Amino acid sequence: MFFTLEGSEGVGKSTLIESLKDFFKENKIDFLFTREPGGTKEGQEIRKILLDQSLDLNPYMETFLLLADRIQHVEKIIRPALQKNKHVLSDRYVESTFAYQGAGRGLNQRELEGFIKNLNFPKPNLTIYLDLPVQEGLKRVKNRGKTDRFEREDLIFFEKIRNFYLDLVKKDPQRYFLIDASIPIDEVFRLAKDRILKELNEQ
Repeated sequence: MFFTLEGSEGVGKSTLIESLKDFFKENKIDFLFTREPGGTKEGQEIRKILLDQSLDLNPYMETFLLLADRIQHVEKIIRPALQKNKHVLSDRYVESTFAYQGAGRGLNQRELEGFIKNLNFPKPNLTIYLDLPVQEGLKRVKNRGKTDRFEREDLIFFEKIRNFYLDLVKKDPQRYFLIDASIPIDEVFRLAKDRILKELNEQ
């Protein structure tokens, strides 16, 4: 099965993923964890460009770099794993493009849909969305220290992104599972782990 994890800055995706990795390894459940951008060697080079604060990227250039990363990611990592009946969890996927480049940067959503539809990416069985008020997320980012090119964006940019994700969850609660990321980390992990196990048991 194919799972994805979404959320804006500072919601705790990396912490959750480490806990999930440990759990599935301990329970001998074959899971592949990967991320976007940067899930492949080529993607790591793209990631460096995308996060580089010294660069001023046009929104379309940013989008096509992300799509190039995803093409390589799907063909080299995700699709081969799914074909071998491995479970996959990707930190960010297609929804991030609609949220960040669409809602955040203001690119036309239908235009983005056209680009993405033609690339025939596999559809996730479930997307977990970690939700947190924008100011709280940015406060966490600031406390971490150095920020990247995305994390330096203003409050309005991230409010647009959050509203887009919340709208997705509202429209399709079966496909999207929202977790309040302001609750204790252990509880976030329990909710995510239990929902993933529920999906695995029902397949």
